[in-house]
Amino acid sequence: MGRAAPRHCDRLRLLCLLREYRRIDTVDESLMKILFIGDVFGRPGRRVLRRYLGELKDQHDPELTVVNAENAAGGFGVTESVLDELLGDGEIDILTSGNHIWDKREALDLIQDEPRLLRPHNYPADSPGSGWRVATASNGIEVGVLNVMGTVFMHPTLDCPFRCVDEVLKKKPETLNVVLVDFHAEATSEKVAMGWYLDGRVSAVVGTHTHVPTADERVLPQGTAHISDVGMTGCYNSVIGVDTDIILRRFVDRMPERMEPATGPASICGVVIDIDELTGLSRAIERVRMDEQETGAT
Repeated sequence: MGRAAPRHCDRLRLLCLLREYRRIDTVDESLMKILFIGDVFGRPGRRVLRRYLGELKDQHDPELTVVNAENAAGGFGVTESVLDELLGDGEIDILTSGNHIWDKREALDLIQDEPRLLRPHNYPADSPGSGWRVATASNGIEVGVLNVMGTVFMHPTLDCPFRCVDEVLKKKPETLNVVLVDFHAEATSEKVAMGWYLDGRVSAVVGTHTHVPTADERVLPQGTAHISDVGMTGCYNSVIGVDTDIILRRFVDRMPERMEPATGPASICGVVIDIDELTGLSRAIERVRMDEQETGAT
Protein backbone atom coordinates (compact mmCIF):
# COMPACT_ATOMS: atom_id res chain seq x y z
CA MET A 1 0.00 0.00 0.00
CA GLY A 2 1.17 3.52 -0.81
CA ARG A 3 1.81 5.97 1.91
CA ALA A 4 -0.99 8.43 2.75
CA ALA A 5 -0.40 12.00 1.60
CA PRO A 6 0.77 14.32 4.37
CA ARG A 7 -2.00 16.36 5.96
CA HIS A 8 -0.32 19.63 4.93
CA CYS A 9 -0.79 18.61 1.26
CA ASP A 10 -4.55 18.46 1.80
CA ARG A 11 -4.44 21.89 3.38
CA LEU A 12 -2.42 23.19 0.45
CA ARG A 13 -4.96 21.83 -2.03
CA LEU A 14 -7.76 23.40 -0.04
CA LEU A 15 -6.01 26.77 -0.01
CA CYS A 16 -5.47 26.57 -3.77
CA LEU A 17 -9.14 25.80 -4.34
CA LEU A 18 -10.18 28.65 -2.06
CA ARG A 19 -7.86 31.08 -3.86
CA GLU A 20 -9.28 30.00 -7.23
CA TYR A 21 -12.84 30.43 -5.95
CA ARG A 22 -12.03 33.92 -4.67
CA ARG A 23 -10.40 34.82 -7.98
CA ILE A 24 -13.47 33.74 -9.94
CA ASP A 25 -15.78 35.46 -7.47
CA THR A 26 -13.79 38.70 -7.77
CA VAL A 27 -13.98 38.57 -11.55
CA ASP A 28 -17.74 38.01 -11.43
CA GLU A 29 -18.19 40.94 -9.07
CA SER A 30 -16.75 43.26 -11.73
CA LEU A 31 -19.38 42.20 -14.27
CA MET A 32 -22.47 44.27 -14.97
CA LYS A 33 -25.34 43.69 -17.36
CA ILE A 34 -27.13 46.01 -19.76
CA LEU A 35 -30.50 45.03 -21.18
CA PHE A 36 -31.24 46.61 -24.55
CA ILE A 37 -34.72 46.29 -26.07
CA GLY A 38 -35.32 46.76 -29.80
CA ASP A 39 -37.68 49.22 -31.52
CA VAL A 40 -41.02 49.33 -29.69
CA PHE A 41 -43.71 49.41 -32.39
CA GLY A 42 -47.07 50.94 -31.55
CA ARG A 43 -49.57 49.85 -28.92
CA PRO A 44 -48.81 46.10 -29.27
CA GLY A 45 -45.12 46.79 -28.61
CA ARG A 46 -45.89 48.93 -25.57
CA ARG A 47 -48.31 46.31 -24.29
CA VAL A 48 -45.88 43.38 -24.49
CA LEU A 49 -43.16 45.55 -22.98
CA ARG A 50 -45.42 46.50 -20.07
CA ARG A 51 -46.45 42.87 -19.51
CA TYR A 52 -43.06 41.18 -19.66
CA LEU A 53 -40.24 43.67 -19.07
CA GLY A 54 -40.32 43.06 -15.32
CA GLU A 55 -40.11 39.30 -15.85
CA LEU A 56 -37.25 39.72 -18.30
CA LYS A 57 -35.38 41.89 -15.81
CA ASP A 58 -35.98 39.35 -13.04
CA GLN A 59 -34.42 36.66 -15.23
CA HIS A 60 -31.30 38.62 -16.19
CA ASP A 61 -30.94 41.21 -13.39
CA PRO A 62 -29.50 44.06 -15.51
CA GLU A 63 -28.01 47.16 -13.92
CA LEU A 64 -29.20 49.36 -16.81
CA THR A 65 -32.14 49.06 -19.21
CA VAL A 66 -32.19 50.89 -22.56
CA VAL A 67 -35.14 50.80 -24.97
CA ASN A 68 -35.44 52.12 -28.53
CA ALA A 69 -38.79 53.96 -28.66
CA GLU A 70 -38.78 55.63 -32.06
CA ASN A 71 -41.88 53.73 -33.27
CA ALA A 72 -43.71 53.68 -29.94
CA ALA A 73 -46.59 56.06 -30.89
CA GLY A 74 -48.53 54.24 -33.60
CA GLY A 75 -45.28 53.33 -35.34
CA PHE A 76 -44.18 56.94 -35.71
CA GLY A 77 -42.21 58.72 -33.01
CA VAL A 78 -43.29 59.45 -29.44
CA THR A 79 -45.93 61.52 -27.66
CA GLU A 80 -46.13 62.84 -24.12
CA SER A 81 -48.54 60.09 -23.04
CA VAL A 82 -46.30 57.42 -24.57
CA LEU A 83 -43.25 58.82 -22.77
CA ASP A 84 -45.18 58.78 -19.49
CA GLU A 85 -46.18 55.18 -20.11
CA LEU A 86 -42.63 54.06 -20.88
CA LEU A 87 -40.76 56.01 -18.22
CA GLY A 88 -43.36 56.36 -15.49
CA ASP A 89 -42.60 53.20 -13.50
CA GLY A 90 -38.82 53.59 -13.50
CA GLU A 91 -38.16 50.24 -15.22
CA ILE A 92 -36.47 51.90 -18.21
CA ASP A 93 -33.40 54.11 -17.76
CA ILE A 94 -32.83 55.50 -21.27
CA LEU A 95 -34.89 55.74 -24.47
CA THR A 96 -33.09 55.87 -27.82
CA SER A 97 -34.66 56.62 -31.20
CA GLY A 98 -33.90 57.08 -34.90
CA ASN A 99 -35.26 58.55 -38.10
CA HIS A 100 -38.86 58.71 -36.80
CA ILE A 101 -38.00 60.82 -33.76
CA TRP A 102 -39.63 63.99 -35.19
CA ASP A 103 -42.74 62.34 -36.68
CA LYS A 104 -44.81 63.80 -33.84
CA ARG A 105 -44.22 67.53 -33.70
CA GLU A 106 -44.53 67.60 -29.92
CA ALA A 107 -41.29 65.61 -29.74
CA LEU A 108 -39.41 68.85 -30.49
CA ASP A 109 -40.45 70.12 -27.05
CA LEU A 110 -40.56 66.77 -25.24
CA ILE A 111 -36.93 65.97 -25.95
CA GLN A 112 -35.80 69.24 -24.40
CA ASP A 113 -37.70 68.51 -21.19
CA GLU A 114 -36.86 64.81 -20.95
CA PRO A 115 -33.09 64.12 -20.92
CA ARG A 116 -33.69 60.36 -20.86
CA LEU A 117 -35.00 60.55 -24.44
CA LEU A 118 -32.22 60.58 -27.04
CA ARG A 119 -32.20 61.39 -30.75
CA PRO A 120 -29.42 60.50 -33.20
CA HIS A 121 -26.40 62.53 -32.17
CA ASN A 122 -25.33 63.16 -35.75
CA TYR A 123 -28.27 65.48 -36.38
CA PRO A 124 -27.10 69.11 -36.74
CA ALA A 125 -25.68 70.45 -33.47
CA ASP A 126 -28.50 72.97 -33.01
CA SER A 127 -31.23 70.30 -33.19
CA PRO A 128 -33.32 69.92 -30.03
CA GLY A 129 -32.10 67.38 -27.50
CA SER A 130 -29.01 65.22 -27.59
CA GLY A 131 -27.89 61.78 -28.64
CA TRP A 132 -25.43 61.30 -25.77
CA ARG A 133 -26.20 60.79 -22.11
CA VAL A 134 -24.24 59.49 -19.14
CA ALA A 135 -26.54 57.51 -16.85
CA THR A 136 -25.84 56.00 -13.46
CA ALA A 137 -26.59 52.28 -13.36
CA SER A 138 -28.10 50.59 -10.30
CA ASN A 139 -24.63 49.45 -9.20
CA GLY A 140 -23.37 53.05 -9.19
CA ILE A 141 -21.35 52.71 -12.40
CA GLU A 142 -21.66 55.52 -14.92
CA VAL A 143 -22.62 54.36 -18.42
CA GLY A 144 -22.42 56.44 -21.58
CA VAL A 145 -25.29 55.80 -24.02
CA LEU A 146 -24.81 57.11 -27.56
CA ASN A 147 -27.46 57.12 -30.29
CA VAL A 148 -26.30 57.61 -33.92
CA MET A 149 -27.95 57.05 -37.30
CA GLY A 150 -26.52 55.53 -40.45
CA THR A 151 -26.38 57.21 -43.84
CA VAL A 152 -26.81 54.32 -46.29
CA PHE A 153 -30.44 54.15 -47.58
CA MET A 154 -31.52 56.40 -44.69
CA HIS A 155 -33.51 59.62 -44.75
CA PRO A 156 -32.63 62.27 -43.82
CA THR A 157 -28.94 61.93 -44.59
CA LEU A 158 -27.08 63.09 -41.51
CA ASP A 159 -23.44 63.80 -40.71
CA CYS A 160 -20.99 60.90 -40.81
CA PRO A 161 -21.83 58.62 -37.87
CA PHE A 162 -18.26 57.31 -37.65
CA ARG A 163 -16.75 60.75 -37.16
CA CYS A 164 -19.61 61.67 -34.83
CA VAL A 165 -18.74 58.77 -32.53
CA ASP A 166 -15.06 59.73 -32.70
CA GLU A 167 -15.88 63.22 -31.43
CA VAL A 168 -17.97 61.92 -28.53
CA LEU A 169 -15.32 59.42 -27.44
CA LYS A 170 -12.63 62.09 -27.68
CA LYS A 171 -14.52 64.32 -25.24
CA LYS A 172 -15.85 61.73 -22.80
CA PRO A 173 -14.33 61.59 -19.29
CA GLU A 174 -11.36 59.24 -19.03
CA THR A 175 -12.98 57.55 -16.05
CA LEU A 176 -16.05 56.60 -18.10
CA ASN A 177 -15.34 53.04 -19.23
CA VAL A 178 -18.74 51.61 -20.15
CA VAL A 179 -20.24 52.94 -23.39
CA LEU A 180 -23.21 51.54 -25.31
CA VAL A 181 -23.90 52.64 -28.90
CA ASP A 182 -27.34 52.28 -30.55
CA PHE A 183 -26.57 52.44 -34.27
CA HIS A 184 -29.86 53.05 -36.06
CA ALA A 185 -29.18 52.07 -39.65
CA GLU A 186 -30.61 50.25 -42.66
CA ALA A 187 -27.59 48.59 -44.28
CA THR A 188 -26.14 45.57 -42.51
CA SER A 189 -22.76 46.40 -44.07
CA GLU A 190 -22.73 49.82 -42.39
CA LYS A 191 -23.71 48.33 -39.03
CA VAL A 192 -21.06 45.61 -39.25
CA ALA A 193 -18.48 48.23 -40.25
CA MET A 194 -19.35 50.33 -37.20
CA GLY A 195 -18.78 47.33 -34.97
CA TRP A 196 -15.28 46.84 -36.35
CA TYR A 197 -14.56 50.56 -36.28
CA LEU A 198 -15.36 50.75 -32.56
CA ASP A 199 -13.99 47.35 -31.50
CA GLY A 200 -12.10 47.83 -28.25
CA ARG A 201 -13.24 51.46 -27.95
CA VAL A 202 -16.79 50.97 -26.65
CA SER A 203 -18.56 48.24 -24.72
CA ALA A 204 -21.21 47.41 -27.31
CA VAL A 205 -22.63 48.42 -30.68
CA VAL A 206 -26.24 47.29 -31.12
CA GLY A 207 -28.03 47.76 -34.41
CA THR A 208 -31.64 48.93 -34.66
CA HIS A 209 -34.13 50.06 -37.35
CA THR A 210 -34.69 47.01 -39.60
CA HIS A 211 -37.00 45.25 -37.07
CA VAL A 212 -35.70 41.75 -37.83
CA PRO A 213 -33.33 40.18 -35.27
CA THR A 214 -30.07 38.95 -36.75
CA ALA A 215 -28.16 35.89 -35.58
CA ASP A 216 -24.68 37.44 -35.70
CA GLU A 217 -24.31 38.51 -32.07
CA ARG A 218 -20.77 38.10 -30.76
CA VAL A 219 -17.96 39.78 -28.88
CA LEU A 220 -15.42 41.11 -31.38
CA PRO A 221 -11.70 40.37 -30.86
CA GLN A 222 -10.92 43.56 -28.92
CA GLY A 223 -13.90 43.22 -26.56
CA THR A 224 -16.83 45.08 -28.14
CA ALA A 225 -20.16 43.23 -28.22
CA HIS A 226 -21.95 43.58 -31.56
CA ILE A 227 -25.20 42.60 -33.23
CA SER A 228 -26.43 43.92 -36.58
CA ASP A 229 -30.05 44.24 -35.41
CA VAL A 230 -31.68 43.34 -32.12
CA GLY A 231 -35.13 43.12 -33.72
CA MET A 232 -38.46 44.74 -32.97
CA THR A 233 -40.73 44.76 -29.95
CA GLY A 234 -44.13 44.41 -31.59
CA CYS A 235 -46.26 42.11 -33.75
CA TYR A 236 -44.23 39.70 -35.88
CA ASN A 237 -47.35 38.55 -37.76
CA SER A 238 -46.91 41.69 -39.84
CA VAL A 239 -44.50 43.35 -42.24
CA ILE A 240 -41.92 44.76 -39.80
CA GLY A 241 -44.72 45.90 -37.48
CA VAL A 242 -47.24 47.21 -40.02
CA ASP A 243 -50.53 45.50 -40.94
CA THR A 244 -49.70 42.90 -43.58
CA ASP A 245 -52.64 43.64 -45.91
CA ILE A 246 -51.74 47.32 -46.07
CA ILE A 247 -48.14 46.60 -47.06
CA LEU A 248 -49.15 43.95 -49.61
CA ARG A 249 -51.52 46.42 -51.28
CA ARG A 250 -48.76 49.03 -51.38
CA PHE A 251 -46.40 46.55 -53.04
CA VAL A 252 -48.92 45.05 -55.47
CA ASP A 253 -51.15 48.03 -56.35
CA ARG A 254 -48.41 50.66 -56.03
CA MET A 255 -50.90 53.05 -54.44
CA PRO A 256 -50.27 55.10 -51.29
CA GLU A 257 -52.07 53.92 -48.18
CA ARG A 258 -51.84 54.97 -44.57
CA MET A 259 -49.70 52.56 -42.57
CA GLU A 260 -51.15 51.18 -39.34
CA PRO A 261 -49.56 48.91 -36.73
CA ALA A 262 -50.54 45.26 -36.91
CA THR A 263 -52.68 43.78 -34.14
CA GLY A 264 -52.42 40.47 -32.34
CA PRO A 265 -49.80 38.81 -30.15
CA ALA A 266 -46.50 40.63 -29.86
CA SER A 267 -42.92 39.81 -28.83
CA ILE A 268 -40.12 41.54 -26.98
CA CYS A 269 -36.75 41.24 -28.69
CA GLY A 270 -33.46 42.50 -27.34
CA VAL A 271 -30.03 41.57 -26.02
CA VAL A 272 -28.34 41.22 -22.65
CA ILE A 273 -24.70 42.30 -22.59
CA ASP A 274 -22.22 41.24 -19.89
CA ILE A 275 -19.61 43.95 -19.41
CA ASP A 276 -16.52 44.21 -17.22
CA GLU A 277 -17.15 47.51 -15.49
CA LEU A 278 -13.42 47.98 -14.79
CA THR A 279 -12.31 47.79 -18.43
CA GLY A 280 -15.57 48.59 -20.20
CA LEU A 281 -15.09 45.55 -22.43
CA SER A 282 -17.76 42.91 -22.96
CA ARG A 283 -17.59 39.26 -21.96
CA ALA A 284 -20.80 38.06 -23.64
CA ILE A 285 -23.89 39.11 -25.58
CA GLU A 286 -27.10 37.08 -25.65
CA ARG A 287 -30.28 37.54 -27.67
CA VAL A 288 -33.47 37.50 -25.60
CA ARG A 289 -37.10 37.15 -26.66
CA MET A 290 -40.44 36.84 -24.90
CA ASP A 291 -43.67 36.09 -26.80
CA GLU A 292 -47.27 36.78 -25.91
CA GLN A 293 -49.72 33.90 -26.19
CA GLU A 294 -52.45 34.04 -28.80
CA THR A 295 -55.22 34.00 -26.19
CA GLY A 296 -56.17 37.44 -24.93
CA ALA A 297 -53.72 39.40 -27.13
CA THR A 298 -55.37 42.35 -28.91
